[in-house]
Amino acid sequence: MLDLLKLLAAQPILLLAVLLGIGSLLGSFRVKGIHLGPAAVLFAAIAVSSLGTAYGVKFAVPEVVGTLGLVLFTYTVGLLSGPNFFASLQRGWVAMVGVVGAFVAAAVAAIGLGKVLGLSMPVIAGSFAGALNNTPALAAAAERSGDTTGPTIGYSIAYLFGVGATLGAALFVARRGGGAGRPEPLTTLTVRVDREDAVCSSEIIDAHQGEVVFSRIQHGEENPIEVASEHTLITRDDLVTVVGPADVVEEVAEELGHASSHALHERRADLDFRRITVSQPRLAGRSIAELGLEDRFGAVATRVRRGDLDMVAQDEFVLQMGDRVRVTAPTEEMAAVSAYLGDSERGLSDINPIGFALGLALGVALGLVHVPFPGGGFTLGAAAGTLIVGLIFGRLVRVGGLVVSMSNSSATSLSTFGMITFLAYAGSRAGERFVESVTSDVGWKVFILGAVITVLTASLVTFLGRRVVKAAGPQVSGMIAGAQTQPAVLAFANERTGFDLRVGLGYALVYPAAMIAKIIIAQIVAGL
Repeated sequence: MLDLLKLLAAQPILLLAVLLGIGSLLGSFRVKGIHLGPAAVLFAAIAVSSLGTAYGVKFAVPEVVGTLGLVLFTYTVGLLSGPNFFASLQRGWVAMVGVVGAFVAAAVAAIGLGKVLGLSMPVIAGSFAGALNNTPALAAAAERSGDTTGPTIGYSIAYLFGVGATLGAALFVARRGGGAGRPEPLTTLTVRVDREDAVCSSEIIDAHQGEVVFSRIQHGEENPIEVASEHTLITRDDLVTVVGPADVVEEVAEELGHASSHALHERRADLDFRRITVSQPRLAGRSIAELGLEDRFGAVATRVRRGDLDMVAQDEFVLQMGDRVRVTAPTEEMAAVSAYLGDSERGLSDINPIGFALGLALGVALGLVHVPFPGGGFTLGAAAGTLIVGLIFGRLVRVGGLVVSMSNSSATSLSTFGMITFLAYAGSRAGERFVESVTSDVGWKVFILGAVITVLTASLVTFLGRRVVKAAGPQVSGMIAGAQTQPAVLAFANERTGFDLRVGLGYALVYPAAMIAKIIIAQIVAGL
């Protein structure tokens, strides 16, 4: 055993691989649908490092490896969150501001209670990050304080209760009804037009805030089915296909006439439809309108699937590499449309080296900027800097002719790798003192501090969702998961609500703001 431990200590890359492997294996085990996921790497690293300490062997993943993992994680999280973050600023700023306020209140309470308990600021900052299950906040606290051990010990002790208590809170509010109605999945419906006056399709689309699109129209049953363009004139006895959320489509059907027994989308002799993957780099960052599908091919885009989410293909919707666009086009043009969009899975795993390197460089440079603050100020740090640049690049997608984003699959893979690499680094550094800290007064003090932070934050977010946002229970449970930035809580809430769409809506509404706020607040706390 001693020889094996010495070998691992002498070979840091081998040590990193072992920690990643053991942690990922442990993280894959599920108990009643719940699993630790990537966070298990942290506990595996602490355990192995503690074992080494018991044998007099010191483990340490190199700091530069941990920093690289950190910036990979935070930058790609920014890329993935950018589009939703800036969209949320417009439609959900009240919820975002409220969640940030909850974190500020939790941080103030943590500082006060932590001082009463005699804990150091790095440990308090780590407890804040652990109680709220946020790895980038841990990294920011460690970077700001110059102490990896203190924040990591606080994080690891507070983490498990943070997960458990938040699961309980999400389950409690998800079972309570009320609030806004449930968002409907996208559906396709053929409508028979009964109204006497002619109406332009764009008028209907604008009246419903772009939540629906028209894909096909047939002027009389003897005429061929045509693609419905943005300015198609809809007249009495026309058959027209409407795509959008089920409740909105029903409203449009009532306005135009009634649901028809015909299904134009099932008749594919004249028009065909299929999902086509956007894999042409020149199209990344372009809106649906800028594709010019109607002018080029007489085609129309009706839906966009990004990850597991289907969205209406509004004209202003900005595309990313890897998006799957559902296109309706004349049968003979479908091959040309596919070639234009790319329709290739090859290349979607590319990381776009130039844009990727530029984003990392700008993020690290931004992290060096000094921010004035009472007590001497602070630098943003590499974690916050790369996250901010990632958010901006994720929203822009391209700068001039340079694509500065990447596909969801690539960003997700890099994000996961960066996260577990940093956790392995942090755990290996903290393991030397972990057992000593847990069995001392620090252990129970951090547990109490973390419990207070978790319960206070969950209570404030629940109050915000129920009383201020007036959201339904499932959406509030999603807000709790988003505020916790905890995918395990999101998965749990989805499973317990039968994958109610309101859960994901609440999560997406507050997640980006929560991520940024916790990173900045943890830095401030660690630097006090």
